[in-house]
Amino acid sequence: MEAERRPRRDASTEIAQGHENFVFSIREKMEKVSHSGCICKIPDKLFSHDEEKYTTPTLVSIGPLHHGKENLTFMDGQKWYYINTLLSRTPNLEKYLDICVEKLRELEWKARNCYEDLKLETNEFIEMMLLDGLFIIELFLKLAVKSLRRRGDIIFNAHETFIRLRSDLILLENQIPFFILRELFTLVPIPEQCSLSLTQLALHFFRSMISGDVQILQKKFGQDFSHLLDLVHQSYLPTYPMVQHSEAETNLHCATKLKALGVDIKKSKNDILLNISFFDGVLQVPYLNINDHTEILLRNFIAMEHCNKNCSKHVTSYVYLIRYLMQSEEDARLLHRRSIFTGLEEEKIVIMFTRMHVEIEVEEFYYKGLCDQIDKYVKAGKQVYDYAL
Repeated sequence: MEAERRPRRDASTEIAQGHENFVFSIREKMEKVSHSGCICKIPDKLFSHDEEKYTTPTLVSIGPLHHGKENLTFMDGQKWYYINTLLSRTPNLEKYLDICVEKLRELEWKARNCYEDLKLETNEFIEMMLLDGLFIIELFLKLAVKSLRRRGDIIFNAHETFIRLRSDLILLENQIPFFILRELFTLVPIPEQCSLSLTQLALHFFRSMISGDVQILQKKFGQDFSHLLDLVHQSYLPTYPMVQHSEAETNLHCATKLKALGVDIKKSKNDILLNISFFDGVLQVPYLNINDHTEILLRNFIAMEHCNKNCSKHVTSYVYLIRYLMQSEEDARLLHRRSIFTGLEEEKIVIMFTRMHVEIEVEEFYYKGLCDQIDKYVKAGKQVYDYAL
């Protein structure tokens, strides 16, 4: 009897094991799709070669796409210094280092899947992820807790260096997966002076680039980011529901023509940049102060939206709409007088948006419904005028 029962138990075990393997393979495929190629080289068709300054790091390399470039190796010493500072806050440095390396070995396949055509061998890839990940965490901590900074720190002692570094950290080609940062953050010794989560630290670090109130965003955000650029990008996403649109072609007009057609353009009180609205003849556009990082940020948002097929083209739609609104210095002057755009002379604002040549399919244009509303309002006004004549 015993001999007869044993095969049944073995068969049951095999079925259970087979089911477990099947579920695991499905999970692997899901993860592969969700992370596949989310960090990539920006295609030449998006930007011309003379525009690489908006997409290429100038001070520090993060991740494999610019790893080892001679002009960026200067910061490697600072990375190692920051790692040592972070892990030396505990007497068990070797233990924490070993735990971090072991965790990165577990995540290697998942992390590699975020890139395309990587040539790095395992140890080099893991060392790079460790170095870049812990460097970013320590950088965030030092900004949040001033007492952690040391005299002679080249990043915090020179404002220009910090600004360049922060700009490098929001480039699409200069990212590591956010889940790597999240896992490392749970493993390393965080100083008692810091009670912030990783997301809160990141929002604090990029606060001058963030669209909207950081305190509100902290409540809104979870942990579902592809990388740091994605985190900043999510702060720009509109909170207004998308206006339903028709299939008919919509006429887009510049700001001065809209004014002539009876549309009033005003600065919106909403601080989410993409929350543009139209109601009762008034087009409300949120304020944008244009500074050194504005074009870099917008271009990398656009690149991310075009390179990731799962990403809606919200910022691309915004730039497309603004380019139509602002076709001349006169348009820019009107928007400047309304305090919608500040920080640059009118001519330079027009040049900046004109440089950002974007194309978008009608079905992907987020503001199609809003433009339909404006078009309908303008046509109704014309009909009243014609009737009066």
